[in-house]
Amino acid sequence: MDVTVPRVVALPAAAELLDRLRGEHGPLMMHQSGGCCDGSSPMCYPQGEFLVGDREVLLGVLDLRLFTGHVLPDAPSDADGVPVWISPQQFDVWRHTQLVLDVVPGRGAGFSVEGPHGVRFLTRSRVFNPAELRALEDQPVLTGADWDTGARPPAATRPQVVTDVADACAIPGG
Repeated sequence: MDVTVPRVVALPAAAELLDRLRGEHGPLMMHQSGGCCDGSSPMCYPQGEFLVGDREVLLGVLDLRLFTGHVLPDAPSDADGVPVWISPQQFDVWRHTQLVLDVVPGRGAGFSVEGPHGVRFLTRSRVFNPAELRALEDQPVLTGADWDTGARPPAATRPQVVTDVADACAIPGG
């Protein structure tokens, strides 16, 4: 039985934008900031242009090969994977929630690479159900220190794209 539960997934528009940005900037990484103003948006950088601290938590690696809805048997290379990081304090707040990456019109954060395209990444969320929370207890949480020693999460066992916002943010009574 598949017990892998992704902590981060993307909506199709975000997946398409990540693929486009990868073509422009090379391998990418993201950081879900917990700051105010621009810092509260997920920010996208070329890999290596944002230094991840030893205690930062890896939410997951979005495999750009999977955005077709397929699942592949191997983990993505650095060129195909977009690691998504969050501060340990923010992780403690969001650990019960799946983050869903979306893209909307507007100006992105100052250093995030999508800014010149007139769009910005936006994080939506979905609270994990009890079965998912139990499965997450058995999944290792990797930190920046782990990443630096070569640790990587296993290959995804579920598609990393949800079909629409309703999948992520159910409307009460809807």
